[in-house]
Amino acid sequence: MNRKTFLTTSLGLLGATTWSKTIVKEKYTSGQLIGKESLKLYSHKIPLLTIAGIAFEKMQKAALKEGIELKIISAYRSYDQQKSIWNRKFLTNKKAGLESEDNIKKIIEYSTLPGTSRHHWGTDVDLIDGSKPQEGDVLISEKFHQNGPYVVLRKWMDQHAANYEFIRPYTNNSERKGFYYEPWHYSYAPIAIPMLKAYSKLNLKKTLATTNLEGSVSLSEKFLKKYYTENILGIAKELKAF
Repeated sequence: MNRKTFLTTSLGLLGATTWSKTIVKEKYTSGQLIGKESLKLYSHKIPLLTIAGIAFEKMQKAALKEGIELKIISAYRSYDQQKSIWNRKFLTNKKAGLESEDNIKKIIEYSTLPGTSRHHWGTDVDLIDGSKPQEGDVLISEKFHQNGPYVVLRKWMDQHAANYEFIRPYTNNSERKGFYYEPWHYSYAPIAIPMLKAYSKLNLKKTLATTNLEGSVSLSEKFLKKYYTENILGIAKELKAF
């Protein structure tokens, strides 16, 4: 997949310098970090942690003034929800003839292992412009570039998202490894940063110990080490500021 170099705007840099003042310092349980404990979410329409939800709503109102409807396709996602997504994709790929290791490589182009998703934290959203027609799969990069329906949304977020402390984790930086570029995905930095710090202290092998996870026999210690380095930590450097 071709990736263009991600250019950080001056507004984005300005926003990043203020995070140290707004970082939310709390203790997070392993259950919260891996999606096995329910979180208190802001609202049904904005399923994010309260502080993140308030910031998102402000950003949403600002975008609407310019004719852009920030519509959430996905936000908080539990462990079981992520496992369901994983198993469905694994079985689909298996029917298409992919062996276990190749199957997993295909899935982790965009999807995470359950227990490792940033969506477990209540800090991350997948967005489209709800004022545009929705046809087929909306979360594909082509729809956010060239003549795609969400180009205006992407450009607005590139310029303004950091002012509300939302940062795109999976950038179009050719030097970044792990998950493919996701122009629709944003993290609320003041909470996502300390949550990643807490997550980094977990034992990943024990964290991923589960039943009924398709392909689990192929999740070797070597694979998990690489997955942690390239996928979990393969994000915008601003979100690793701890």
